Parts: sequence; C-alpha cells; structure tokens
Amino acid sequence: MPAVKTPTARVGHGVMLTHPDRVYWPDAGITKARLADYYKAAWPRMAPFIIDRPLALLRCPEGIEGPRFFQKNAWKGMNAHIVALDDPQGAPRGHLIGIHDLDGLMGLVQGAALEIHPWQASCHDWERPDQLVMDLDPGEGVGWADVIAAARAVRARLEASGLAAFVKTSGGKGLHVIAPLEPVADWAGAKSFAHALAQDMAADSPDRFVTTVSRARRHGRILLDYLRNQRGATSVAPYSARARPGAPISMPVSWAELDALTGPAQFTVGNAMERLASQRADPWADFHAARRPIGTRAP
Repeated sequence: MPAVKTPTARVGHGVMLTHPDRVYWPDAGITKARLADYYKAAWPRMAPFIIDRPLALLRCPEGIEGPRFFQKNAWKGMNAHIVALDDPQGAPRGHLIGIHDLDGLMGLVQGAALEIHPWQASCHDWERPDQLVMDLDPGEGVGWADVIAAARAVRARLEASGLAAFVKTSGGKGLHVIAPLEPVADWAGAKSFAHALAQDMAADSPDRFVTTVSRARRHGRILLDYLRNQRGATSVAPYSARARPGAPISMPVSWAELDALTGPAQFTVGNAMERLASQRADPWADFHAARRPIGTRAP
C-alpha cells in the first residue's frame, strides 16, 4: 500500500507584494494586502490541501470587476516561488503550476489568483487521488436547509461505504463533501465510485437530486457533481477565497455547526480571521488520519 504523504508547511514570507493597496473586492474593500494577511493566518490549516498539488487558478488582475481567466499552466513572469510541475503524462500546453510553501501562496496572491483549485491528487502520486469530492450545486428553488440535508445524505452514503466525510461551504451556492482517501484506487476507480454514489442517490430520490448538468432538469433539485474526481479536474481548495461579491471563503466546518450556518457564503476574507482566532479546534483536524481506501461495498 502506498505511503500517504501529508505535506508540512514551511512558513515564511519572502515575497514582495507590489501595489498592496490594489482593491480586489471593491464591494467589500478587500485589498491584495488584506488577502495576503488572511492567507498567512489560514496557512497552517490550508497548506496540506494545496502544497505539492497541480493547481488551477482563477486570476483577476484588476479585481473581481475586471477581466478574469483560468490559469492551469506556468506563465512568463510568474513569481519565482510558484513551481512549474511536469505532468508525467505530458501537459499539452506546458508545465502545470504548484507551490511548496507559504512564499508560493504569496506568489499566487501577487499574481492576482483570487481562487485556488487543486487536483484531488498529489504530485507525489499523480495517478491515485487522495480525496474524493462531491459538489452539491443547488438549482433554482432549492432552499439552504435542503442543501444541508443533502450533505448529510452524502455523508451517510460515504460512511456506509467505509469512508469518512468532511464538509465545507463552497463560497458559492452550495456545500462540498470531501472523503479523505488512501491513494490506492486510480482515477477511473475514484470517478466510478463517485458516479455510482451520485446515480444511486438520484435514483432513490429523483425529486431531490440530479446527476446531469442540464439546467432544465435542475430546477428544484440539487446537482450531485461527481466529475471533480477525474484526472485534471479540480475543485476549490479549503480556505480559498472566491472571486465573487463579498469576498467569500470556501470554509471547512464541522457537521455539528451546519444548522447554524446562514448560507454558503457566510465566511469571507473580512470575517474569516476572527473565526480562525476564536476556534478552539480545527473542524478538519482528523482529515488526514481518516484516510481510507475506496472499498468494494456499493454506495
């Protein structure tokens, strides 16, 4: 069985931020420097989820009201602390992007990366994912309480299959349920498992869930997006900011606090540092110790 490598953070801050007062979120008054300060506070918890992984970035050089684009490959002039990764299968458009330390994260901030989306696998083991993501994306007419109930239903399915389940706000419209995996199954195995789980839930509750992205079929239902679990696909990182009004955060939460949440964008760059400072315990403290292989039991 392959050894599971949990990256450790090398804390440092040797990146000079140019134009630190540049406003990235005008409606919330969040600047480049404020985003950097938040990430420095979140780094000890965020690091294992973004270190040594291929990353896709949503870059907004002029903030959320200006042009934006996804960046999956190394670019000319990127900060020296951002690492160019060699995909063993060969990236069609050049090197992929990764970071090794806090300076790398500061380099992403300097490069106006307002969202960070990692693969579900480490670059130490490209072909075996070490987490499984179920993205719960509510259609029109779906209430927040229904999204919470859906997350609990996914948790029950995962636990029935022998996997642990953790939950975070998306910072967008829904919730993400994440299962930490021992990196044993390949991409095809992980995707097949996630697909079967989603299909079974949709078959059992067709009035609540759908597995196709067609908007016409999603009204009043929740899309169970299992496609994050294939090679090259990404999902927003725990603690990543989102390039949306209000500067929301994709925030890890405990299952016990779900009912107290007001919505998927409750936590923001503006209030997240207070949450981190006041929390007695990390709600995802057991994530890495909870890794299990995908079993043979049906979801």
